[in-house]
Amino acid sequence: MRATSIGHAGILIETEFGSITCDPWFDPAFFGSWFVFPRNDQLDPDLQHRIEHPDYLYISHIHGDHLDETWLPHHVSRDATVLLPGYPTRELERRLRDMGFTKFIRTSDGEEVRLNGELRIAIHVEVSITDGPGGDSALVVSDGRSRLVNQNDCRTSDLVALRAHGPVDLHWIQYSGAIWYPMVYEETPETMRELVDLKVESQLTRAMRYVEAVGARATVPSAGPPAFLDPELFGLNRIDGDELNIFPDQRVFMDRLARGGHEGILAIPGTTIEIRPDGFEVTHPMSETDVAAIFEHKREYLEKYQADYLPWLDAMKAGWTAHSDDLLGTVQAWWEPLLAMAPTLRAGVGANVLLRAGDVDILIDFPNGQVRAWHDEPYDFRFVIQRELVETVVAQKAVDWSNSLFLSARFRAWRRGNYNEYVYNFFKSLSVERMRRTEAEALRKADPERNGMAGEEIRIGDHVCERLCPHRQADLAVFGEIEGDHLVCTLHGWKFDLATGECLNATNRKLKIRPA
Repeated sequence: MRATSIGHAGILIETEFGSITCDPWFDPAFFGSWFVFPRNDQLDPDLQHRIEHPDYLYISHIHGDHLDETWLPHHVSRDATVLLPGYPTRELERRLRDMGFTKFIRTSDGEEVRLNGELRIAIHVEVSITDGPGGDSALVVSDGRSRLVNQNDCRTSDLVALRAHGPVDLHWIQYSGAIWYPMVYEETPETMRELVDLKVESQLTRAMRYVEAVGARATVPSAGPPAFLDPELFGLNRIDGDELNIFPDQRVFMDRLARGGHEGILAIPGTTIEIRPDGFEVTHPMSETDVAAIFEHKREYLEKYQADYLPWLDAMKAGWTAHSDDLLGTVQAWWEPLLAMAPTLRAGVGANVLLRAGDVDILIDFPNGQVRAWHDEPYDFRFVIQRELVETVVAQKAVDWSNSLFLSARFRAWRRGNYNEYVYNFFKSLSVERMRRTEAEALRKADPERNGMAGEEIRIGDHVCERLCPHRQADLAVFGEIEGDHLVCTLHGWKFDLATGECLNATNRKLKIRPA
């Protein structure tokens, strides 16, 4: 098996039984905030051809640094078969079908699938709202001789699941930041220093826990950090090591791996790692000296990279949506029906949120489910965002502002008190499909018995069943689907025999079900 870095979380996995292109990201993401580091716009043409013509395509999740919706439609062959994670919603599949992909293998969480010959894969999914309603996933690949775990930035809650398929040779894992916190928050420099240091240490510690649990022969730092080339955001690059941001680069994690007694392999775009029984053959696309220079002279490298893209950045910003006549009215008509769907989420927020979009102040009154102009009412959370950016995501009807807007770090935030997950869960769920799931999750967390769902029956297709899945009490009114002779709870992929209610995934998890 041979694995070649495409950049960021991207990997081209090649075996004698077929190839898999994973998360190919080339075009800048999140309003031109994130660029691939090191850059991957100068790959060898033969490698580029192999990336664009794989047997299989794997997209781990729908964030813009994994699902490149501007590059994929014009580059990856439609002959590729998409390996689809078993997510509760079909959003990823719909987006890929819109790009022209027609061949799909829909997998179930953690279940191994034979693709061709000895080529086998298993996709493990995480489906908490923290991962976005579309979910996140990790890929395990085996060719009968070697095994690779592509964890990218999936924070699996089962630390040993990824090695359950057998010993792992190569483990690709995120270790650096991939969020806007805490840099966008209004804090003193002293507090920001403390928050940044805590966040960086928690990221590295979490990654090391996965490394130790998977126990691979070697680990490849992957899925970050991005490069920030816009002059307004250039300070988010960690160059000297003491900047107030959460984006350490590959060298930092290589150091942590070495101190823990683990073998690390540094990969830049174009680096090929051949897995052999007695070790690894690593080939970089440039000399070792040039690879080292990327990191040892990082400021100069980034400044040259930036200079190449400044015209692109100017053109991108010129395309942001101009001011509309009634931004408040548009947002109100969009969001108030969603708030009406989500009384439990609203109670979880329990306060007002102020969205300041340039000269328009929009108050989201969660307790009363209203969106209106702000008139000096108190609020517990504030977002200050350039109006053109808000206009753009509103015009796009973007259903996940974490992905489409917040990850750009092009905003300022303030909150009274501690982090409230329900605030961001709202901004990740700006569609009926997503809000239905988010409210169901909020209900489940709040206590399904208290909310009157325990013992309730519902109808799905031609069958009547108990409303709550016996696995983790997911609401089958939201997550239940009939597939052939089975009822499937799409939250975690558990299947139940329609005739008997017996669970195919575990014993003692029978579902009460009968024909309608």
